[in-house]
Amino acid sequence: MIIDSAFQPAGWLKNRHAQTFFASFYALWGPKPALRRETLDLPDGDTTAVDWLAAGDELPATAPLLIILHGLEGSANSSYCRMLMLAALQLGWRSCVLHFRDCGDYRNRLPRRYHAGETNDLRYFLETLHKNPESPENSGPLLAAGFSLGGNVLLKYLGESGQHTPLRAATAVCVPLNLHECAKALEQGFSRTYQRYLLKRMKASVTRKFDPHTAAFNWEKAMSARTFAEFDDWVTAPLHGFSGMQDYYDKCSSTHFLKGIERPSLIINALDDPFMTRDVIPAEDALSDHVTLEVAQAGGHVGFIGGGTPRTPQFYLPGRILEFLGPNAAMPGL
Repeated sequence: MIIDSAFQPAGWLKNRHAQTFFASFYALWGPKPALRRETLDLPDGDTTAVDWLAAGDELPATAPLLIILHGLEGSANSSYCRMLMLAALQLGWRSCVLHFRDCGDYRNRLPRRYHAGETNDLRYFLETLHKNPESPENSGPLLAAGFSLGGNVLLKYLGESGQHTPLRAATAVCVPLNLHECAKALEQGFSRTYQRYLLKRMKASVTRKFDPHTAAFNWEKAMSARTFAEFDDWVTAPLHGFSGMQDYYDKCSSTHFLKGIERPSLIINALDDPFMTRDVIPAEDALSDHVTLEVAQAGGHVGFIGGGTPRTPQFYLPGRILEFLGPNAAMPGL
């Protein structure tokens, strides 16, 4: 089902780039909740980090648990993660952020990083949460929310898993449903500014992990990449077993997995998102009966600031995400 979003941008922040920038800068002065770090050892010998909202440790193990997946080069310190964790706490929910490999301030062991289609780490983490029912540390309902690249990973996982997932419901925000279209969008107009910024961060991350002698890819090409498509062709694809950028985008775009989703899922995308074109919005018949696609006319990329003032902005996403997930958290177990 495709529906029109009720979101309306704040009168003082109608431009799509202003929405995007303001939301990201909110991390500089917004609340910084205390987090508790856990290491997650993965089946292939690698490792990543899970950051738990420390205040949630006071809640019972039977409280709903919200698992959050961050976006490209993001972390638990990204403003959208922090806002959602605090909003969930107000409902009496526990929450955590599952980091993608080599993200945030945590370095993984193996010569690889992360990509938009890596669902095995999420699958394994969910399995560990309810592994020991005799001594359940996390025995409450499981819910998930993903932002941008994390939303793509979440939807792909749900489509692959069908009914075989412990998640009761999920939301995915500003999702690059079609990676080909998103790569094109970031080569146009002002959107190239985001591309330059993120490419700089991605290259810096690569240089922390590899050097010209240890890289399993062409180092000179990698460092000269000027677009996401080039970086994905020269770094992401060879590092993670794809034959190239086209193969990576074809196999990992979540639009191909929406029909297989069998848990209540809400996707929220804005038509003015500078990270994608309108062509990422799929036809209604590409969605399963369990998927609701909410399309907003405005909102930018993970912005969605709908009111308040520059000092006290009102963010639409935390409330909308929890509004959708809430009824599913209260339902009897699967």
